[in-house]
Parts: sequence; structure tokens; C-alpha cells
Amino acid sequence: MWDSESESVGGRDYGNGVLSTSKPGVKTDGFEQRGHSWYVATDIPSDLLIRIGDISFHLHKYPLLSRSGKMNRVIYESREIELNKIGLDDLPGGPDAFELAAKFCYGIAVDLTATNISGLRCAAEYLEMTEDLEEGNLIFKTEAFLSYVVLSSWRDSILVLKSCEKLSPWAENLQIVRRCSESIAWKACANPKGIRWQYTGRSVSSPKWNEMKETSPSRNSPVPPDWWFEDVSILRIDHFVRVITAIKVKGMRYELIGAAIMHYASKWLPSVSAADEGSTNSGNSNSSGGTGSGSWKGGLHMIVSGISSLEDHLPAKDQRMIIESLVSIIPPQKDSVSCSFLLRLLKMANMLKVAPALVTELEKRVGMQFEQATLADLLIPSYSKNETMYDVDLVQRLLEHFLVQEQSEVGSSPSRQLFSDMKLYDGAPRGANPNAKMRVARLVDSYLTEVSRDRNLPLTKFQVLAESLPDSARTCDDGLYRAIDSYIKAHPSLTEHERKRLCRVMDCQKLSIDACMHAAQNERLPLRVVVQVLFSEQVKISNALANNTAGESQYQPLVSNRKTLLEGTPQSFQEGWATAKKDINTLKFELESMKAKYLELQNDMETLQRQMDKVPKAKHTASAWTTGWKKLSKLTKTTENNDVGPQISNADVLKKTPRRWRNSIS
Repeated sequence: MWDSESESVGGRDYGNGVLSTSKPGVKTDGFEQRGHSWYVATDIPSDLLIRIGDISFHLHKYPLLSRSGKMNRVIYESREIELNKIGLDDLPGGPDAFELAAKFCYGIAVDLTATNISGLRCAAEYLEMTEDLEEGNLIFKTEAFLSYVVLSSWRDSILVLKSCEKLSPWAENLQIVRRCSESIAWKACANPKGIRWQYTGRSVSSPKWNEMKETSPSRNSPVPPDWWFEDVSILRIDHFVRVITAIKVKGMRYELIGAAIMHYASKWLPSVSAADEGSTNSGNSNSSGGTGSGSWKGGLHMIVSGISSLEDHLPAKDQRMIIESLVSIIPPQKDSVSCSFLLRLLKMANMLKVAPALVTELEKRVGMQFEQATLADLLIPSYSKNETMYDVDLVQRLLEHFLVQEQSEVGSSPSRQLFSDMKLYDGAPRGANPNAKMRVARLVDSYLTEVSRDRNLPLTKFQVLAESLPDSARTCDDGLYRAIDSYIKAHPSLTEHERKRLCRVMDCQKLSIDACMHAAQNERLPLRVVVQVLFSEQVKISNALANNTAGESQYQPLVSNRKTLLEGTPQSFQEGWATAKKDINTLKFELESMKAKYLELQNDMETLQRQMDKVPKAKHTASAWTTGWKKLSKLTKTTENNDVGPQISNADVLKKTPRRWRNSIS
């Protein structure tokens, strides 16, 4: 579509790319190189020596003066009468570009290719080889070749942009970088149906071409949308940014732009390549529809010398610049890049001391899709002066950004929220907000379990991170219990008060039966917490017995919960698990026995109470004389009070005396 059939490793031999002049000043058969010096093959002795670095050119003044304005000015404005030595160490393109320019001045045919055109164009500008000196001078011809040949070819545009890396700022000032970037962007956004595969990365004379012909796609095979990733990834970071910016202006989908950024980072950043290699390869194989096209890499990395082995270990300064540039061009849309990729960038950004503003922006991006993170990605080492092994403060900030984002989505309009929830990532729909919070809660609990083994982790940081999520985010606190128990085990010097404060984070009513069984035998927990766990367990057992009609449908989750707990529990927790279960069953049996005895005692107490209620009624039916004689008998038998007896006897005498008197009278 954009390239011709005659391509080679060093560039293309264009029929209209051969430059020559119709008015040679000195007849010559060409240039000869002797060591580090170039000589003109002519009988006329040279009268001008030009040095560029370690290379010397023994030339003649007239051919150069007739076509170079700079040479005219240097020679005629010099105070030396016979100036025969000139140094041009700052010439863009170096000795190679000057050699071509000198040959053009002598009328020798020059082959223009994609590999030498940018340097020659900048050298012509430096030497001021304009139309004012001669019609059809070097600036005009190199500019025409750039505009009509290079910019119409995908491959040549990539090669020219790659060659501009050593020509700053000349290539920027001459708009070569801008024009090549826009040309690449236009072709990348074109309909892939019009692209012929054989023109993307083909090299007839390449030693690997014969091996790849069988695996390369044919003309009729469909072209995947990421066909341009490999070619663009060979560019330097500043030129890659220019290309991506131009592609954004053209309106390409943000998913493809994000995938291109991830692919570029996997080639230039060693810490990111291992994680994203599998996803990139799978994405290419899924997007390619033709048979055998999944293994085709397209690419100019086979053609350009030295690009096949990209630098595995870049200096820290270059890696910092790459990270800062990539963060600045990531599309703002959610899920444009994976959360794992963002976390790995964040890890490298903290390690390389990237600008704080970009780190904060990167943290907000991670918070937007925090539910997609994995535990391995969150285990970011602490690169600050803190003594902790992992950067817990960073995870705390990421969680806060996630909660702020969730709150803003809840407060947004229903139509906007529905639109954001329907967006796809890798073909899978996004979950609702409650599900996202539950996933984040499980992730945070797993993270707490992992970092709790760090003896330098303060209790306050652990507690604040555990309490950051709302209560509705956790339907089961088994993971949080594992983290708390692991922290207490790793910090045996905690006081009883600190243990109680730590256990307040956990809701005993949200523990599964298996977790309650484990906690009941855990000697590290405070006694108050163990009592709460036992009470919660009895409540759950009562509810389970009350809902026994559900049968096996309710028993199945218990098995799965136990398996989940055992899989995530450290080995020390699992020791003695069978013995603990037997002890718990024994305690349950004893508790049931105590309940039965308690019911019997309660029945006996009720019986005695009823009997006691009947006793006062029986006493009330007795006569007053019977009660009085009982009292008198008790009084006469007591010996503790000596005065009581005489009083009683005197009273009897007084009572009997009137009776006798009455009897005598009657």
C-alpha cells in the first residue's frame, strides 16, 4: 500500500533518489578513503582540509564555495588570508552526512535512502546549501525526497524518525519529527483492510526472512488492529510520545492506545516486561484472525541494525524519563491499561524517585480500578526511610482513592453510572460497586495477612488499614481474623490492651463456624474475645438447628468456607486442628448436659415455689388459740433471755387470779 517492491536492509534504491549536479566544478572519479582521511580522486591537489571529529576530508574550495553559504562565510570572513583548515565538529549527521554533501558538491551521484536522508537534510541546512547559490541545491532535493517518497511509506517514516534520534535539535527545527509522526499516525489509524502484510517489516535480504516466510501472514489474511505496535516500539521515548499524541488526535480507540503503551513499556522497562508479556501475546493471538498470524511480529526490529536487542538495563535517568513520559500519555479513560501495569509502573516510580505530581496521578489511576489488583502487585517494597518491609502507606492511599472514586460514582447520575458499568475490559463486563468493594475487602485482608509478619509494622498502621473499608464491604471476617492472629503471633510483646484494641476491628458475628472453632482454641486472643466467639458460635448453632429443614443446601457452604479458611491459613494455624475439633465437640456435649440439668433444676424450683405459695394458706386456717400456745411454748423453752420467763409467769398469775375470783363469786 505504502511501500514499493524494491526494499533492502540498508534502505531502498529509488530511481529518483540519485542526486547529481549538472555542473561539476572538479572532474573526479570519486572519493578514496585512506585510514581516517578522505581524498578526492583527481589530479588537482586539494587546498582545503575539513576535520569532523577524527575524520579528515582533503577537498577543494571551489566546489564547496559554489554550493555552501556557510563555507563562503567562514572562508571570506576569516582573518586568515589563506585559510585551508576548517573544523566542523558540530555538523549534524557527522562525517557520513558531510561525505554525501561533499560528493554532491563534486557532482558525484548520491543514493538517497531512508537511513541517510534525515542526516543529509540537516547537514544541508547546516551548510546553508540553498537555492540562492544554485538552483536544485541539496536542501531542495532532500526536502523533495522527504515529502514525496519518505512520508508516503510506513517503513521509511519509521526509519527516518528512528534516525532523527541523533539529530536533535536540527530534526525538530526542520519539522522532520513532526511530519514523520503525523505520517505514522495517519497510517496507523487507517483501515487495516487496505494494508498488505508483506510491506510491514519485510526484508528480502534479511537472514531471518526465509525462516519467517512460512509463518508470516499472507495478503488475504486479516490484519489485527495492533499490527503497528512492534514497529512503533523501537522509537525513542520522546518520539514515541509524539506518535501517540498524533494518534490520539486522529481519534483512535483508547484501548488500542493503552495496549500500545503497555507494549512499549514491556520492551524498554525490564520490571514490566515479565508481567505483561503473557497478556500482550495473548492479545495479539486473539486479535489476529488469520491462521498462523498470531506469531507474526511485523516489525522493523528485524531490519534496523541494533534494534533487535533493545537495552535490557537502561540507566536510572532514562528509565525515569520513560516512566514520566508514559504516565503523561496514558488515556484518561478507565481500563485503558490494566491495573497490574499501573501498579508496576508505580513500583518503579517510587524506586526511581519520579516527580511527586506524576506519582500522585498514577495512584489516582490505580484507585480507579483497584478491584482488579492482585496481592503480588500490591507487595511493593518500601523505598523510603521507614523500617517496614512493604509500603503500607501507599496501599492506604490507593484504598482511599478507590473509596473516593466509589463515592463519586454513587453520587453521579444513574444514566452515567449505568454507562460506566456497561464498559468492557478484555471482553468482560465490569461488576457493580458492592462486588467491587467485596473484592477489595478480600484483597486488603490478604495484604494484611502478608504484611502482618513484618515485626516492624506498627499496630496503628495495621488497624487504620483494616478499618478503612466500611462494614458492608465484608460479609465474612475470616480473612481479617487470619490477619489479626498472624499479627499477634508475629508481635508477642503486645500488651493485653493492645490485643483487645486490635481485636475490636473484627466482628465475631461475621466469623464462620470453622473460624469460631479455631478462635475458641486460640490462646493468643484475649479472653473477652474468646467468650464473644463462643457466644457467637452458640447463636449460629442455634440458628442452624432452627433452620435444619434446609438440609444439605446449607451444609455445603460450611465445607467450602472451611476449605477456604484452611487454604489461606498459615501452617501454624492448622496444627492441632483435629484435636481442637474434638475438644469443641466435647464442650458442646457438656454444654448440652448442663442445659438439661439446668432445665431440671428450673422445674424443681417451680415445684417448690408452688408449694411455698400454699403454706401461708394452711397457717391462716388454724385458730388463734393454737397460735398463741405455740408462741408460749417457744418462750418457755428459751434460756437466752432470763427476764422473759418471770414476765411470762407473772402474766399467767395475773390471768389466773381473776378467773379464780370469778369462779368463787359465781
